[in-house]
Amino acid sequence: MKTLKIDLTNTLKARVDVILADKTEYTRSYIKKLCDEGLVIYNDKPVKCNKVVGESGELVVNVPDAVNLTATPKDIPLDIVYQDDDVVVINKPQGLTVHAGNGTGEDTLVNALLYHIDNLSSINGVIRPGIVHRIDKNTSGLLVVAKNDKAHLSLAKQLEDKTCRRIYVALLEGVVKEDNGTIKTFIGRNVNDRTKMSVTKFGREAITDFKVLERYQGYTLCEFSLRTGRTHQIRVHAKHIGHPVVGDKEYGFKNQKFKLEGQLLHAKSLGFIHPSTNKEMIFSCELPDYFSQIIQKLKK
Repeated sequence: MKTLKIDLTNTLKARVDVILADKTEYTRSYIKKLCDEGLVIYNDKPVKCNKVVGESGELVVNVPDAVNLTATPKDIPLDIVYQDDDVVVINKPQGLTVHAGNGTGEDTLVNALLYHIDNLSSINGVIRPGIVHRIDKNTSGLLVVAKNDKAHLSLAKQLEDKTCRRIYVALLEGVVKEDNGTIKTFIGRNVNDRTKMSVTKFGREAITDFKVLERYQGYTLCEFSLRTGRTHQIRVHAKHIGHPVVGDKEYGFKNQKFKLEGQLLHAKSLGFIHPSTNKEMIFSCELPDYFSQIIQKLKK
């Protein structure tokens, strides 16, 4: 049994299932099941999913252990940028899901890691070994994987303290007028489509800094720096300012000029303090070819 504790201090009042869907990885239907089984506790008492709570108190969620869930090694090519006894830095290609979920099968980064890497941290269990943070399936670029629990805890703490450096490059629809700026909102589950995120007063604080790198006719190349790490944060914030990421099938324009498999969003730079040496490590990688080719077309 896994136990999650959610501090509701300064959380806006909302239904239990809405709050937990925003603050955990679980769907509202699964949260309702947990509530119906008496596994969600509010101020020491079982609570129904439709109860309105917030501003104070604590939610305790008891999640039964998963059964018959395993990830198996699979020979999927990996672009390993760096590796030592503690960490592995991967340049993930577009189209590769980080770990298993509904309908993902066994073609994930985790399956590839289990094939290529001998040791991975156990903190996230058998489904997500070594996974400290994620990038979307159709986002490319750098992420760090932990090879042991000590490294995992160190990297997770850096992400929580917002000391981990994560810089992305994206091509946006339209011409962004400002040279730079900060987007600050709250992001939570979309009430009409729980697979998507949206700007909402019931969400969690999300802060993104951006800088224009280059402007083209009808498009803008931007650099994004994350201060927080909400699901789909850059994509949601880009849509929020009226300039969604080119190729984004969930948050972008319906009519796309370019034939793309996914969004032109790339995790270009990653920096963190090494868990053992305490030295700063910074990695960077070039834009993938399909991204660079679009930029060259726009320059012409």
